[in-house]
Amino acid sequence: MDIPASARIPASVVDKVSKKAQQTLDEVESFVQEKCIPADAVFAQQLGREPRGRFASHPKVLEDLKLEARRRGLWNLFLAKGHDGKGAGYTNLEYGLMAEQLGQSQIASEAMNCSAPDSGNMEVLEKFSNASQKKEWLAPLLDGKIRSAFLMTEPDIASSDATNIRFDIRKEGNEYVLNGSKWWSSGAGDPSCELYIVMGKTDADNPNPYRQQSVVLVPSRTPGIIVQRMLSVFGYDDAPHGHGYVTFNNVRIPASNVVLGEGRGFEIIQGRLGPGRIHHTMRCIGAAERALGLLLARIHEPTKRPFGKMLHEHGLVLSQVARARIEIDSSRLVVLNAAIKIDNGNAKLAMAEIAEAKILVPQMLGRVIDDAIQVYGGAGVSQDTPLAYMWACARTMRLVDGPDEVHLLQLGKRESRRAAGVRERLERQKELEGQLFQHYDVQKVDPLYMGWTSETKPKL
Repeated sequence: MDIPASARIPASVVDKVSKKAQQTLDEVESFVQEKCIPADAVFAQQLGREPRGRFASHPKVLEDLKLEARRRGLWNLFLAKGHDGKGAGYTNLEYGLMAEQLGQSQIASEAMNCSAPDSGNMEVLEKFSNASQKKEWLAPLLDGKIRSAFLMTEPDIASSDATNIRFDIRKEGNEYVLNGSKWWSSGAGDPSCELYIVMGKTDADNPNPYRQQSVVLVPSRTPGIIVQRMLSVFGYDDAPHGHGYVTFNNVRIPASNVVLGEGRGFEIIQGRLGPGRIHHTMRCIGAAERALGLLLARIHEPTKRPFGKMLHEHGLVLSQVARARIEIDSSRLVVLNAAIKIDNGNAKLAMAEIAEAKILVPQMLGRVIDDAIQVYGGAGVSQDTPLAYMWACARTMRLVDGPDEVHLLQLGKRESRRAAGVRERLERQKELEGQLFQHYDVQKVDPLYMGWTSETKPKL
């Protein structure tokens, strides 16, 4: 019999997880395992395979799962404590454990209204928007009546450095006029997408490059918006969610649609990305657990006997299993540590821990899935298992919310700042070492010639 999720919480954090959260964690696990994973294949079948532009509708199985999730009270779990009671009220740590379960199914996150980019967009609206904006957009998003998209990345620039953004937001009287193109606009293909949250430049001449940008709310059906096409991810179109290439041609919105105020774009985006990265990485942990589970099932199939042995009798395969277990458990602790740091302060204070998780976890997930694919052979790269799609998602995660290289650079710079303190400590230790040699009247020996005195040291 499987051990419930609440009994598998790492010992180092279990005291920080409330009884209510532990109960919900078990309910989430049951819902994902018994309802969502079995529905994944039905979802794909109902979706169909025909060429698509803006997608037509949601498969009925997903809509039925949403009703079931709401009935069970498994709705908006992502919105952490401190959000005016609009969410379920769990800590980032507690939701992180739940997000791990969501990561095992393609559709579980949306079934519980916890999927990106809506979860991040709702956090932006809850934290930064005014009362009128909350009423118009946050309320229907929390209720699951509409979906939204997040538009930041642009096709002709190095978007990993957001100061490069060129999208033009120009003030004209009581309106903003928007011009430019965005791509990898997650959620833009959804038929229920009614809102674009867009980052662009309102003050390109500001000498502070981090005060040039603003975030505005744009109804998706505003005249002048053209969804040029959906972008595939390693051949998958991620319907009905989709990643759109969207062009704005003199799109006009009320000036009241700016979020927080002009020049506050970077502040808003950083507030959005912190918890969102934790959610992504915890879902990655769940995906890795599922991949490992599939691997374990494969190596114990009695008909699979290469070279006269079952797969689990080969030492190389068992080494892969052991390595996966170690890497998954290690990665989980890194992510939960970042979640605790956010809970104890905020995302800005946890930047280093978030970066560590964002770098480490998707790479781990890719390795675990790759080993599972290798064990499954041809089935692993075909539609007969979920592994190929899981691998495509895992590889994409190394680009989502900033590529590995950006996080490595920021983390490396942060760590490098410790050099002065390290050098000072080493100098102090050297000084104390000299004092001890003098105090005990011991002759210092050249470590390259340990045990030789100056008289017996060989001449080279």
